[in-house]
Amino acid sequence: MQWTDLRSMTAPELLSVVTELGEKKFRAGQIYDWLHKKLVRGTDQITNVSPAFLGRLTEAYPLYGVRREACLSSDLDGTKKYLFRLHDDNVIESVLMPYKHGNSVCISSQAGCRMGCRFCASTLLGLTRNLYPSEMLDQIYSIQEETGQRVSHVVVMGTGEPFDNYDSLCRMIEILSDPKGLGISRRNITVSTCGLVPQIYRFADDLPQVTLAISLHAPNDEMRRKLMPVANRYSMEELMEAARYYTEKTKRRVTFEYSLVRGVNDGKDQARELARRVAGMNCHINLIPVNPISERIFEQPDRSRVDAFAGLLAGNHVQVTVRREMGRDIQAACGQLRKSYVERSGS
Repeated sequence: MQWTDLRSMTAPELLSVVTELGEKKFRAGQIYDWLHKKLVRGTDQITNVSPAFLGRLTEAYPLYGVRREACLSSDLDGTKKYLFRLHDDNVIESVLMPYKHGNSVCISSQAGCRMGCRFCASTLLGLTRNLYPSEMLDQIYSIQEETGQRVSHVVVMGTGEPFDNYDSLCRMIEILSDPKGLGISRRNITVSTCGLVPQIYRFADDLPQVTLAISLHAPNDEMRRKLMPVANRYSMEELMEAARYYTEKTKRRVTFEYSLVRGVNDGKDQARELARRVAGMNCHINLIPVNPISERIFEQPDRSRVDAFAGLLAGNHVQVTVRREMGRDIQAACGQLRKSYVERSGS
């Protein structure tokens, strides 16, 4: 795929474009450094390349990114939820989560989502379009520039299904982990999928150092189909086989995300069935008490039920944690802020 926007180009591609336009090779390195290390918002901030050449360059290859529309800060834990506007006036969201080990940013990969998971606000308005690599990168760049603090971990778990935008995702990771840019370790990057099986195999082959998280949310096909339409395309057995391929190919642990919904998938029988399902696999279960949204009737289970579910998994030798809730007071769950903004503005 030929990328036609400037920030989506890898260093070799930018070199090729710069030389094709008649400029000296070393200019490509300078421009790449401004875009991906100095994190400039526009080419007018580039001071060591002639404005005339930059004008010709951006006429052929526009500089796409994001523009901050709003930011909500949590009084509970320091989480920040960003609403960003794109060049075509679509809006997306990102989350900054400060931890002791460093700042983690959760980014969106699409404007909207077509996967239809029933407990997720991201999918309620459908899919508008895929994001360019530049637009994924610039969520991270904008947050790092604004906070003045390095982003050490990136999670592609915001609005959208990353594997539904596979080529852009891989391009973004290539640039993000480039030492000539931010140089974020691929081991500090996590990609979450609802379970697109063919892409899981590709991902294990293409990016074996990147962490994989799979949204599971049910221990069997019947229950999963009620929660996640993707389960009508790929069975639980096909998904588990792909997950095992990832662990064997990469020698890394896979994470299964499991949203606990009161009275739906949070019982002791479901915990035991889940334990049997992942027995012997190099995996970790991340339990997430569901974040209620007004359009759905799903509710969080009591803490006692969450602890009982986790205890049964642990008792069956399954590694498990209960995700710490962050940003609950600022609509930090995927899609909530974007949805409310779009509905208010009619964008």
